[in-house]
Parts: sequence; C-alpha cells; structure tokens
Amino acid sequence: MQINDLRLFLEVAELGSFTKVAVQRNTVQSHISRQISDFEKRCGSALFRRTGRGVVLTEFGMHVQQRVRDWLKDSDELFADIQQASRVPMGEVKIGVLPSAAHPLMTHIFKRLHHDYPKIKLNIREGQGSELDALLETGAVDMAILFRYEKPTGSDETHLSTANTYLVSCPGLSLTYSDTVDFKRLEGLPLVLPRRPSHWRSILDETAKSKGFSLVAVVEADSLRVQKEIIAMNPHMYALLGPFSVDEELRTGKLQASKVISPDLKRFVTLAHPKQGHFTQASRVVSQLIKETVDAWQGQLVLSS
Repeated sequence: MQINDLRLFLEVAELGSFTKVAVQRNTVQSHISRQISDFEKRCGSALFRRTGRGVVLTEFGMHVQQRVRDWLKDSDELFADIQQASRVPMGEVKIGVLPSAAHPLMTHIFKRLHHDYPKIKLNIREGQGSELDALLETGAVDMAILFRYEKPTGSDETHLSTANTYLVSCPGLSLTYSDTVDFKRLEGLPLVLPRRPSHWRSILDETAKSKGFSLVAVVEADSLRVQKEIIAMNPHMYALLGPFSVDEELRTGKLQASKVISPDLKRFVTLAHPKQGHFTQASRVVSQLIKETVDAWQGQLVLSS
C-alpha cells in the first residue's frame, strides 16, 4: 500500500466521483475506478457505495477515512520536521589545535555553537605541528589550527594570524624589559626549548648557527605550561614563545617578554582542512566561526583588550 493510494482514496471521498477525480488528474475514469477497486481489495472490504451520481463512503469507508486522515497528518508533520532538520547543521566536528589556540579561542567557539547551533558537538584535541598534520592526513580530525613557517597558498588552508617570537622571562630582567631584543643576544642564555625532533626547534637552532653560535638548552620540554612555569620560578632563565601562549601571563605580570628581531622569526597560524574527505555542513559552520572570530579579534587568537 502506497501513500499515493491513500491520497487518492481521500480525494475520491471528498469529491464523491471517479469522473471528477479523473478530470483533476488528467486521466480516464476507468483508471481511477480500477485503482480504488484494487485498494478496496487490499483493505478487505468495500470503501465506497456506487450510486447514480457517483460514490459515497460505506460505514467501513468512513472509519478508514478518519484513520487515513490522521495518519497522513502525522506523516506530513514528520516530513516537515525531517526537512527542517536537514537545514540545521548537526553532528560531531573533530578539531586538532595548538595548545596556544585552545583557549580562549575554542572556548569562545563552543559558546557560540552552544547558543546558535546546539546540535553541533565539538571534539577538541591538542597537539604539536607534526602530530596535527598526521591527524589531518589520516582523517582523524576534520580541521586543525596549526603553525606554518610560510604563508599558506593552497585552497585547503586559510591564514588566520601571524605570530612573532618573543624572548620570555620572569619580570624584572633587563633583557626582556625593552620592546625588542636582537637574536644575537640569545648567545649563552640558559633557555627552555622544545624537544628535538621538532620543526620549530630546528628553525631556532639553524638561525643561531647562521649567527655563529649554538643555543644553550638547559631544559627541553614540549609542554607550554612546563616551559612557562620553569621560567617563572627560575630567574635568569628564558624561553622563546609565541604571543598567544603567554598573553594571560603578560597581562597579569607573571611573565615579561621582548620581541625577537634580526630575524623576526614569524610563524603563520592557519586553519587547515584535509586535502581529501567529506566536508560536512557542521564542519563548514565551525570553520566559518573560527575565521569570523579571529577576524573580529583583529587577527589574534586572543580577545583584544
């Protein structure tokens, strides 16, 4: 039994004539009569009583008519709900992020989603550059916020922000008191550096080599929190960090920083998507919210004060 059979049955019941229904459907009366007869056989009893002027419902037909009307009404409401839901972004979006991009950016994105798109669920995973690249390539995440050392040019990556490199220390040290510090001043400094192998560590080491010296790594640690705590608790120790990872500590006076120049050592924060894979409606929403938020924050990963 098809839904069109039910609609035809109601149409005949309303018009009371096979002929009138045939005219409306641009067909012949015999075709409508045959369809109704087949429908009655499937129902198990006569639905209409034939008269000289057309057809009228039998008692059984009136019972079936009410049931069919209720069922079609519920069906129409169900399909309306389904069509409405198809226009509402939903589902899980998996994001890989640099630790420095996790807060406040992702917490702000969650707040926006919770208010405007409550059916989208975030799955946030922190990681370093090479790890995030691997997650993208395997499809383990739908997008990633990561560092590049050149501005992205491909369609699968969007440039979000540019990050300079800062020499960071506890407050009161003269070397980080000025706005800028020449890279050559890093010679001999006791540093907390990221562990090898690391693209960023290689760039730092190669830059020092080009200046004729080697960086002194007193401690090696990938964790930004560990790096910041060590230099905060150990005067005369330094770290080379980006502005987003120390924004809160600089504002509260826990740390002090000076921008490294000659060279500037810029890194480019990008929003990357897998080169292959299905980009869902929910992923598009999250991607657009990230771009809009960073743009509203004037190209920063933290809310500009």
